Amino acid sequence: MLHPLLLPTYLFAFILYYLPAPALSLPMQSRWIVLGMIFFTTFIIPGLGAYTMVRSGQLDSMEMERREQRRLPLLFTSLCYGITTYLLYREPAFDEIFYFIMAIITASVLLTYGISLFWKVSAHSVGVGGALGLLLLLSRLVPDVPMLLPISLSIVLTGAVLSARLALHAHSPAEVYTGFGSGLLLALTAGMFAL
Repeated sequence: MLHPLLLPTYLFAFILYYLPAPALSLPMQSRWIVLGMIFFTTFIIPGLGAYTMVRSGQLDSMEMERREQRRLPLLFTSLCYGITTYLLYREPAFDEIFYFIMAIITASVLLTYGISLFWKVSAHSVGVGGALGLLLLLSRLVPDVPMLLPISLSIVLTGAVLSARLALHAHSPAEVYTGFGSGLLLALTAGMFAL
């Protein structure tokens, strides 16, 4: 439910359906197409890519417990996310906020890939840290939208994900907290260059 590959879909669903209609130029009846594209290019294609890597013997399992096994899936996911960012940038019908948010998400996957070359950081933590940072950024970009509830919910879900990664012994505390801090700082730093 809170897999890192699903976070872009959740963030874009929030942007498309929570922000007031005047905040975006995209007509309400067309927004489901954008959300479907985001889901397909950021979840389905990377998920199928990882599944294909398991079936072809390049990965032991979909969990990718060993650091060395995360490189290829993260690189492939970065490519998918980068293409999605480019498509959102190239099409003038999409608001600038779409490709800006997608670029930050792509950068977070690339950051996870870069760290994973040397150390096993928690991709879940990078994702939820980045999502929280993006919600904080949106509260600044669209100040008239009430963001207390979404940010509070994000904090609770972030705590649940971090706790679960630790309880499952999937990561050490350093891997979890470094991932969270990296995602959060990346989003907040990008916010300094916001639209």
